[in-house]
Amino acid sequence: MRQLYVVATPIGNLEDISARALRVLREADVIAAEDTRVARTLLSHFEIRGKRLISYNEHNRARRIAELLALPDDQDVALVTDAGTPAISDPGAELVAAAREAGVEVVAVPGPSAVVTALSISGLRASTFTFVGFLPRSATELKALFEEHLARPGALVAFESAQRLRKALAVLNDVAPERRLAVCRELTKLHEEVFAGTASEALAHFEQPRGEVVLIVEGGTAAKATVPDGNALLKEVREMRDLGLTRIQASALLASRHGVSRRRAYDLWLASSGPAV
Repeated sequence: MRQLYVVATPIGNLEDISARALRVLREADVIAAEDTRVARTLLSHFEIRGKRLISYNEHNRARRIAELLALPDDQDVALVTDAGTPAISDPGAELVAAAREAGVEVVAVPGPSAVVTALSISGLRASTFTFVGFLPRSATELKALFEEHLARPGALVAFESAQRLRKALAVLNDVAPERRLAVCRELTKLHEEVFAGTASEALAHFEQPRGEVVLIVEGGTAAKATVPDGNALLKEVREMRDLGLTRIQASALLASRHGVSRRRAYDLWLASSGPAV
């Protein structure tokens, strides 16, 4: 193998693929794909035909690494995952490490990332964050992870399956019921949804969640920021009313600025309709 290209592919909307990614996929001698069926669908959509596809995944990575490294020195390999950037919470990281160790040039072809996409539209304060990959399955491990990371001054970002989302939210509700979070579901797809609120509010909203999920939880510093007293908040809500904001818009702004819960925001909205004192 001469070069290994780490190629980011769309996480949903196929229009997100870059011109460079398409060129690399057309020119590569071999494409190593997490699931060759998914890769074939992508290639077919862009009329890239006749490529040699090799499956590379969690189950066959040891054998495939040896096979790929043994390719002739004039052949280039493009590594793709089912969606997003390879080697991020993905067995591609081992191929990249092995290629570097063997003296193969590794080239990044950047593009879509579910982590960065979710952070960018979550509305949460996340100038720093910790990405933990997929959340553990047991409640005990979930609790330990949340307790460890939520004391830190940065957001926690994790992948989770829709089937296990409610379990994670229930544990989070026990550990940090007031902490703000965002559930980003089906990013860039037809049914994209971003829900922001507390764990209990998310539990009420997601009765039967579906699709791919990125969970973001605000960090300790943001959660411990000083909140104005009741009179200052009430004055702020009245100003929002005067500007023509709706109750929902005002609640969202209070949550973003001060971490105020929806229940308190609702009470403040009702109180703001009365005379100023």
